[in-house]
Amino acid sequence: MAEYKCSNCGGSMEFDSKSQKLICPWCGSEHDPKEYDAQQQAQAAQAQNAQQGGQAFAVEQSEWNVNSDGLMSYICKNCGGEVVGDETLASTSCPYCDSPIVRNDQFAGVLKPDLIIPFKLDKNQAKEKLNRFVSSKKLVPKVFKDAKHIDEIKGLYVPFWLFDADVYGEGHFNAERQTGDQINSFDVFRSGTLSFRDVPVDAASKMQDEMMDSIEPFNMNEATSFSTAYLAGYMADKYDVSPEECFMRGNERIRKSVEDELIGSMKGYTNVHARDVNMNIMQGQAKYALLPVWVLNTTWEGKQYRFAMNGQTGKYTGDLPYDKKAYKGYFFRTAIVTALIVFGALFLFWFLKK
Repeated sequence: MAEYKCSNCGGSMEFDSKSQKLICPWCGSEHDPKEYDAQQQAQAAQAQNAQQGGQAFAVEQSEWNVNSDGLMSYICKNCGGEVVGDETLASTSCPYCDSPIVRNDQFAGVLKPDLIIPFKLDKNQAKEKLNRFVSSKKLVPKVFKDAKHIDEIKGLYVPFWLFDADVYGEGHFNAERQTGDQINSFDVFRSGTLSFRDVPVDAASKMQDEMMDSIEPFNMNEATSFSTAYLAGYMADKYDVSPEECFMRGNERIRKSVEDELIGSMKGYTNVHARDVNMNIMQGQAKYALLPVWVLNTTWEGKQYRFAMNGQTGKYTGDLPYDKKAYKGYFFRTAIVTALIVFGALFLFWFLKK
């Protein structure tokens, strides 16, 4: 059974027989089935073209000899995560699942990073921000607020592919202009060339894409040439998603930006809807970068919760559960206080009336 994903929010769309359109129940977007199929076919053709080299991103091939740089490789026996660090990490745990990690003598077939953004926020700053964030949540289990637990936050350089490209984009749009009570419709065509630099896509399969998107942006003006000196005291993840695999996410981000720019060039319309947008990527270049992230994992009642913070800007995201016992206690206390207030008000009213 075919599944139709909404281009706005990614939700599964359903066909509405009344309107004869695909409708997303999550964001309310409407899509014409024929135009949607044409758009999907165009994107599939772009992806195939990319795989065949027509839109391939050039990547500099430079192997990273970890051992010669005085670093060690560690692997998690539980989730398979593999990271690089110095000897101080011998007793630490996996940044993804908190299981013990052991030294691994092989770290083969990895490209050396082109760029790195050094950590700007140290561990104390990261702990302070996390503590304030968790303390503001009344019903969070105590384990999340424990100082010793918060102290387990880890500095991790997450691998990213950065895409540069010059892009020619064109599209047909349905536009409307309202004059008084009258609405006029127009078929509008727009095209143009745009340049994109450092479009980020994380290259670690164990790091949630949504989480990394949430802590963006990174200020790439502060990126510098890679040096192992920046890894002292931190871990660096090994990328396990190739630039070819990341291309589709990067391609979608670029396509959305092209669409927004083309729509932004249309002035004087009250409503604009894209029918189809096509683009051709020229002179694509993919760079390998390590970007700083503070990570903390917690397991609660069999479920894993992860907190992540941008190690450059301090922007953070994360899921927190609520303690059911604490919730019940809070509910009963609130109910009792409310009942006493109501009873007191009724008694005062009765007393004054008497």
